[in-house]
Amino acid sequence: MASSVANIPSLEANLVDVESDYGSDFSPEQEQMVAYLLSARSIATEDNPIIDEVENDLPERKLCLPRVLGVKEELSLSQATRSAQEAIPHFTQSTGSREEATNSRNRVAHETLVEEPPKVPDVKSPDLRSPLERFRTKPKKALSVTDLISPAWCELQYWYSLTKHGKKRRTPAMKRGTAVHQKLEDQNHIRVPVETTTREDDWGLRIWNVIQGLRNLRETGITRELEVWGVVDGLAVNGVIDELTYTCPDANLEALHSKVVENEAPPTQATISDFFQSAGGTSIKDAAKQGRETKDTNKIYLCDVKTRSVRRLPNEVAFRPTRMQLMLYHQLILNLVIGTVDFRVFVDRHGLDAEKMFSDAFIASLGGSLNNEWISSQNSELQDLSQDSVDQLLSHNTLSLLWTFMLAEFKTTFPRGADSLGQVLKTEYRSSDTAEIMGVKTIIMDKEELKKYVDSELEWWRGKRPVAGVCEAEAFKCGMCEFAEICDWRIGKEEEVKEKVKRGRKKNTVTA
Repeated sequence: MASSVANIPSLEANLVDVESDYGSDFSPEQEQMVAYLLSARSIATEDNPIIDEVENDLPERKLCLPRVLGVKEELSLSQATRSAQEAIPHFTQSTGSREEATNSRNRVAHETLVEEPPKVPDVKSPDLRSPLERFRTKPKKALSVTDLISPAWCELQYWYSLTKHGKKRRTPAMKRGTAVHQKLEDQNHIRVPVETTTREDDWGLRIWNVIQGLRNLRETGITRELEVWGVVDGLAVNGVIDELTYTCPDANLEALHSKVVENEAPPTQATISDFFQSAGGTSIKDAAKQGRETKDTNKIYLCDVKTRSVRRLPNEVAFRPTRMQLMLYHQLILNLVIGTVDFRVFVDRHGLDAEKMFSDAFIASLGGSLNNEWISSQNSELQDLSQDSVDQLLSHNTLSLLWTFMLAEFKTTFPRGADSLGQVLKTEYRSSDTAEIMGVKTIIMDKEELKKYVDSELEWWRGKRPVAGVCEAEAFKCGMCEFAEICDWRIGKEEEVKEKVKRGRKKNTVTA
């Protein structure tokens, strides 16, 4: 049944209507709550990861190459969606989403297993399967970081979104955010088409791009759009980190954290589910034996980029999904650094053959792309990169070998293991119109907070507890929700408020 969101009354609107008709039936605390709801409502569409997250709105998977080693290039936002295509006519730059790209003729046929929107179950026969079984079980896509952090905004809204659409829809906000992310990525590297003919080729390209991203970080001090994988309580999870850099985003916060750590006795590390493990790393001396350049003093810091149409930054309530997202990224990359991610989970989940050799077409296509005249003419280092890359890929021509090679690159990039990864996490807010930086938020990694959140969300995904709505203090989120009219939680809360007001009136009448 079609309905207009604009015509759906919100919880706070009902509160105000009742008050205006009958006078002040609210306590001072309730009046403050109403004022808060009204003032906070305007941010409801700016920080909702369900409609504004671009992690699953990435371009077609291609080979990532450094644009020009050691040089950053400023691009206008108007150039962002066409920069590579216009500058290099024979290097096409996709503007479609990752899901749209699966229909490309050069993509792996198996990628068509991206989930179809589920059929709405008959009312008389409700689907009692868990969200994990319904939406994230093979052959449907695996869990992503977005899947785990979107419920931090509202579990019910994400549940309704999955039930109705089966996947995240590409919203206008996501399109604007994609353009900004594309601009930033174009400053760091270009994407070159590479032919893949098997699922193993496709995964090999993904792993190879991570290797190139880590090398780019060591060479230039920054890398963007780095894919990471992890195993969360036995489940395969992937995500894409917007930025890694050697620049500390908040020196005072870093110093404060270091001082606290120094003053504390060595704590016993708590695990987060079964996969959050701590240990390991490699020494600078060991990394040096591999003939790699190491940075023995600098740490590497994570940054997530968000786009906004308003200039003010989100409050703590609206910031919570981003906070959890940053910390989850931190834990995922930490486990890759210390080598505790079991790749067999991904092999089983995606039906891969880890010992199958990459196709000749894939290796030839990668070598041909690297040998392109335009690339070779840009920088002499890229010419050496071409042959080295092909030789290395031939020496690690299965997923099993390439995954091991990637872990070695992580150890080279993070020579002191966990100590090479900074604990200060940054969110950078940019204008969705101009891409300019409007503000920054920084936090400290908190494993216990992340553990509590992830464990709770996995209980819901596994069907061990019912879906939950937002608390009354966050009811402003309902104002722009497309599911507000059918939301049982919202309807129930409105009835509770009305009943509370009625009881208050009766009490006042009796007292009078």
